[in-house]
Amino acid sequence: MKIINCEQGTPEWFAARCGVPSASNFDKIITTKGEPSKQRTKYLYQLVGERLCGKPEESYINGAMERGKVLEDEARELYMFITGAEGQQVGFCLSDGYGSSPDGLVGEDGIIEIKCPLMSTHVGYLLNNKLPTDYYQQTQGNLLVTGREWLDFISYYPGIKPLIIRVTPDKNFQKALKAELEIFCKELDATFKKLGGGK
Repeated sequence: MKIINCEQGTPEWFAARCGVPSASNFDKIITTKGEPSKQRTKYLYQLVGERLCGKPEESYINGAMERGKVLEDEARELYMFITGAEGQQVGFCLSDGYGSSPDGLVGEDGIIEIKCPLMSTHVGYLLNNKLPTDYYQQTQGNLLVTGREWLDFISYYPGIKPLIIRVTPDKNFQKALKAELEIFCKELDATFKKLGGGK
């Protein structure tokens, strides 16, 4: 694994992940059941386009997303206080043609993924007390890319207790994910070359 040290959300970070399948979008490649996603082709074409023009496609950022960025540092500090763990922020982790942007490396074995959802969503997460299905592919993808033994998923909303869920590698799902990623990356390279890229 190669770590590109840059602050997430900066031009350097966007450049590092431009045209690269990333864990936050692995749900567009594979479903939670290990089958190809219906969004696969559209995501493939987006990444080919990014490689061809050398810049990422502009994405919409709403108020909740902006708020989440601001609260992420608070959530990280609270997690470190609760657990006594020491964390290291990283930019982008690359492995075998795909990558991930974990919200922190913890010690030698762990990583964290922080979400700062709306109040109602956070309360729902607390009541369910398990990893939200929407983040299954991302968390397993983060573990696959980094090779770490565990991931702590953190949901944070100021004034309400945080949710911290320990996630470990699902070997069967990761085997399917790795196989789909290998096929996807080969197809990505071939489509890029077909349209004149890399010359």
